[in-house]
Amino acid sequence: MKRKVKTKVKGFRTTDGAGVKLVRVLGNLTTKEFDPILMLDSFDSINPDDYTAGFPMHPHRGIETISYVSRGKMVHRDSLGNEAGISDGEVQWMNSGSGIMHEEMVPAAERLLGVQLWLNLPAKDKMSKPSYNSIKNEDIKEIEIEGGKIRLLAGKYGEHEGYKGDYLSMDYYDIHLNADAEVTLTMEEDDSVMVFTLLGDVYIDGEHIEEKTAVKLTEGDSLTIKNGNEKAQVLYMNSRALNEPVAWAGPIVMNTQEELQKAFLELRSNTFIKETAEY
Repeated sequence: MKRKVKTKVKGFRTTDGAGVKLVRVLGNLTTKEFDPILMLDSFDSINPDDYTAGFPMHPHRGIETISYVSRGKMVHRDSLGNEAGISDGEVQWMNSGSGIMHEEMVPAAERLLGVQLWLNLPAKDKMSKPSYNSIKNEDIKEIEIEGGKIRLLAGKYGEHEGYKGDYLSMDYYDIHLNADAEVTLTMEEDDSVMVFTLLGDVYIDGEHIEEKTAVKLTEGDSLTIKNGNEKAQVLYMNSRALNEPVAWAGPIVMNTQEELQKAFLELRSNTFIKETAEY
């Protein structure tokens, strides 16, 4: 059964961090529909003043943050002692788990283009050990398809395997389509599948999807994305819905209000961080 468009979300312009201008596409009003993806922020600017203030040191608990920089740069530093940078076409994948402090600085580039996802952690893994990984271009397989290519950012595509998170599995593709091309993907019927049109417009089951739109798909075992007369770049995300309660405040996502209150109490009492740098 072919998947069809269930929900489309365009997002709104806002600022975050120390004044970074971005488009918040998914947020606390879309958690049920797009489960397990909690948030999707989109970045696209040729003006460094829009983003170089960056995201100074701040806490997270209960989520994995996944940043894909299609164009541009990002530099990460955290309370585990990790310091790393990614650039054009690379990914940073952080499990905040039981608690982490981190910063993401965004140096000036010709263009900043990409997204950050928040992937929810299952309740049993909310207090897991935090970790950080940079997924470099040499670790990302590029698979030629008719009319374009698929960059395997994480998960599986056919017999190909990419980076795999420790907790909730996710197939994450950066799909590049030439003009008038199409791609058909297969999946399990009850997988939680969404796409985001990073560049260009496409069609799904005949429905027009504008650039910078998040789309949640109906259930089904196949999805066909058809391009128009210009090149397009589409991000595909396939995971499984957790169907668990979400208690979300600022940078922390838990399952109950009591767990949230405990997290913020620990922040105030300097007992939030459970794991520190190992030397």
